[in-house]
Amino acid sequence: MLPLQFTELLPRYVAFDLEISRVMPEGYEDLGRSRSLGISCAATLTSDGESKLWCGIDAQGKYTNQTPVEKLNELVKYLMVKNSEGYKVVTWNGLGFDFDILHEETGGNPDCKFLALRHFDMMFHLFCEKGFPLSLDKAARGMGLKGKAEGIDGAQIPLMWQSGQFVKVLEYLSQDVRTTLEVASVCESRHHLEWFSNAGKLQRFSLPKGWLNVEAALKLPEPDISWMSNPWPRSKFTGWLKKD
Repeated sequence: MLPLQFTELLPRYVAFDLEISRVMPEGYEDLGRSRSLGISCAATLTSDGESKLWCGIDAQGKYTNQTPVEKLNELVKYLMVKNSEGYKVVTWNGLGFDFDILHEETGGNPDCKFLALRHFDMMFHLFCEKGFPLSLDKAARGMGLKGKAEGIDGAQIPLMWQSGQFVKVLEYLSQDVRTTLEVASVCESRHHLEWFSNAGKLQRFSLPKGWLNVEAALKLPEPDISWMSNPWPRSKFTGWLKKD
């Protein structure tokens, strides 16, 4: 649970994150061409301390390779309920990754698109303002937080799950969702996000009105990206919303 001063004064958040189950070749990054990816597990954490793990469990009480559709739809329903109760669903790159995959793995549950547009994807907000992405770990460490679990590369997670290292994966996922929640709250309280560039220079992103949800971020004017050699378009994150 976050320190009391965060939970009392700031918006109520519910952070969300998931892990894919498909093992990808080393160094492979184009996940969009390798569908379906499957979901091994997911996690949610509210700012008032409600923590949930969403996984498949078989008749013998063992974790399954993938979370079944029924369980994933329970997760979507839970997020919809929290949204209706006034919680801000918050992610780091949830628009272009988590909700895209969740939509596919639930067989196209339309509520995934509803949530994707109305939730608070901090990385996408930054991207719309600056024109470039940022990792969750850089954001956390720039704000003086613990950050992601050390010693584990996220690309290793699917293989770890498939090999039965369930506890380690769930600990990794729980740390990710907690970090997401902490970054959301700390940045909201300080009205800015800070991180260190690859050159070691401190960067600051002002948040005078707090985080914007995806719908609001999409209305921001396009930033000047003329200095970039291969900039990403916003459609890289939103393209899946136009399918079906």
